[in-house]
Amino acid sequence: MNYRYLTLIICLSFGFSARAQQVDTVAAFSLDQAIDYAQEHQVSILNARIDEDIARNTVKQTIGIGLPQVSGNANFQDFIKLPTSLLPGEFFGQPGTQIPVQFGVKYQSSVGLELNQLLFDGSYLVGLQASKTFKELSNKNLKRTRIETAVAVTKAYYSVLVSNEQLKLLDANLDRLRKSLSDTEVMFKNGFVEKIDVDRLTVLKNNLETERENVIRLLALNVNLLKFQMGMTVNSNLTLTDSITSLQLDQAVFASDSSAYRNRIEYSLLETQKKLNEFDLKRYKSQFLPSLSAFGSTSQSYQSNNFSELFNTNFPSTIIGLRLSVPIISGGIKLSQVRNAKLVVLKTQNDLVNLQNGINLEVSQTQTTYVNSLKSLDNQKRNMELAQEVLRVSKIKYEQGVGSSIEVTTAETSLKESQNNYINALYDLMINRVNVDRALGKIIY
Repeated sequence: MNYRYLTLIICLSFGFSARAQQVDTVAAFSLDQAIDYAQEHQVSILNARIDEDIARNTVKQTIGIGLPQVSGNANFQDFIKLPTSLLPGEFFGQPGTQIPVQFGVKYQSSVGLELNQLLFDGSYLVGLQASKTFKELSNKNLKRTRIETAVAVTKAYYSVLVSNEQLKLLDANLDRLRKSLSDTEVMFKNGFVEKIDVDRLTVLKNNLETERENVIRLLALNVNLLKFQMGMTVNSNLTLTDSITSLQLDQAVFASDSSAYRNRIEYSLLETQKKLNEFDLKRYKSQFLPSLSAFGSTSQSYQSNNFSELFNTNFPSTIIGLRLSVPIISGGIKLSQVRNAKLVVLKTQNDLVNLQNGINLEVSQTQTTYVNSLKSLDNQKRNMELAQEVLRVSKIKYEQGVGSSIEVTTAETSLKESQNNYINALYDLMINRVNVDRALGKIIY
């Protein structure tokens, strides 16, 4: 199963930096408990929840655009040099000249309030409608992340179970091989067998011990991958309470279901995205409509040449009004935006059709692969049982002097090979069952 090493290492390498804020724990989990733990601690789910909160706040932002907008202002001015204007000399009995005159006072100050209220804007109305769909999209993204996490945890959990099963087979093989080697060494000392018979069994034992060490390292890596998928620190102590025999991996009968795509969160997400694209189209169309808003302001103005008397007298000012904005010419920009939005909607519709066909194909492929895995596992199990019987008979013949040590070592090698094939078939079956459930949309969170 060397093809799994690279995936394990890549997944783990991305997770080490995120573990700093987590706490090491000691836990014993079943598969369901491991998935539940991941739903609360996996970083991708935590971030998806944050995205959901961001979407909720974005909706409030959109609603706030149509609510009254009130702002206050205050200013103070000190004219170090008052501005000068030139007036015709005729005003002062000096025709033909320009007389410099200063207007205003040295100190000026004002405070005021300004109110703006949107009365009608097509883009805003469309935005209100789209905000609910945007919130729905973020919620479905969270569901998709939950499902993906459940799938990843399940596959990682199965990998640990399969590695444990492989380790059990190797331990049983080693116990049997060590006993055979011990018996052969006694027979060699008594002159009943040759040294080459002992050497052959020693080579097999050394190879098996090396393979066992490799499986132990792979098991540790699989456990760390499971911790990572669960959102648990790598240094935590995790024990699995489920076993392969407790899992339901029966001969499932799959009925043809051409509507399975409707159960998939990916299809639902794309449908929601299509709604958003349609709202986008409406928004661009609404830009051709006028917009109307109301405004009002009130202020108090203070003026004086003496700072100490600046706020003794005020000059109030209050204004209310309406502002109408009518789009006339935009250089074709808005029309192009509408056309592009229509094309995006059409493109999304094509993606929906393509996704539907792709999901139907995925369902068919995963079901076929799972059935093939069941047949393969049954075949490999029979082969393993036959190899065990061949080894048993070969040892009896060898002990009775009618067989050779080569037959025994060949039978040992064949048994180990059949066991490896069985482990690979078992792993494939378990993973393919998860793929079937995912393809049919049966994994729901």
